[in-house]
Amino acid sequence: MKKTSVSLGTAFGSLMTVLNYTVLILLCLSIILPTLNVLALSLNVGTDAAKGGIYFWPRDFTLDNFKEVFRQSNIVNGFLISVFRTVLGTFLSVFLTAMAAYALKTRTMPGQKQLTFFIFFTMLFSGGLIPYYIVLKELHLTNSIWVYVLPALYSVWNMMIMKSFFEQTPEGLEEAARIDGCSDFGIFFRIILPTSKPVIAAISLFNAVGHWNDWFTGSFYVRDPNMKPLSTVLQEMLTKQQALTDTLMSATGSMQMQMLDKIQVTGTSLKMATIMIVITPIVLVYPFLQKYFAKGVMIGSMKE
Repeated sequence: MKKTSVSLGTAFGSLMTVLNYTVLILLCLSIILPTLNVLALSLNVGTDAAKGGIYFWPRDFTLDNFKEVFRQSNIVNGFLISVFRTVLGTFLSVFLTAMAAYALKTRTMPGQKQLTFFIFFTMLFSGGLIPYYIVLKELHLTNSIWVYVLPALYSVWNMMIMKSFFEQTPEGLEEAARIDGCSDFGIFFRIILPTSKPVIAAISLFNAVGHWNDWFTGSFYVRDPNMKPLSTVLQEMLTKQQALTDTLMSATGSMQMQMLDKIQVTGTSLKMATIMIVITPIVLVYPFLQKYFAKGVMIGSMKE
């Protein structure tokens, strides 16, 4: 009887293993296959792709979609601005948010609970878009490169995540450091930051992706075309291309045929090329942060 139970348990374990691998493979395919489809469409002639039937390999290979993207006069400048705001904005945001989270987790700080509540309260309610614009204008941040960095320095959500992670640090480490004469800054730099690599990597990735993909700020708060980041430049280019496509579709007869002969790039193909350009830097950076990110997303799932 015992041998039969062991055999059933082994069979059940094997079945669950197969089931887990099957689910993981399906999840991977649900990500990989759409990405391959986007890549194939970005490398295919736009007018030919509009006929359909392209899945994971281009039928009429071309680089015109990417050439059209890089033909924009301010594409390089937009790329540099995106790199600047992503690197500087991520570094300052993570560093300052980590310092604030460390202060909030310190129970000996006067008014710690009240201050935590007031900061958390700002995450639940917003003043609205118009008051936010007025504040930026009064601070002379509109039409400035600093509008990409300064308003996003602090995130209450990220602060609470860091605070939760810092609270898991053994108090004995901090007490031993204080006995050795270490100050709060020394504890933060020598103990808290080195032992918090998972949460720092996860929050850094969230911040970097947010900065890199943000087109809204450049579109609404910046008027100078030379001050707009890559995402905003590409978004405006897609808008113009879509308007051209709509004009083409509204044309009739010989006029439409003449326009079709001249146009090889459509709004859809240009959109696919844009997607590949935007996601490539994140895809290249993610493998280096993967081991820390996997730990960081588990923050708060267990409490010892």
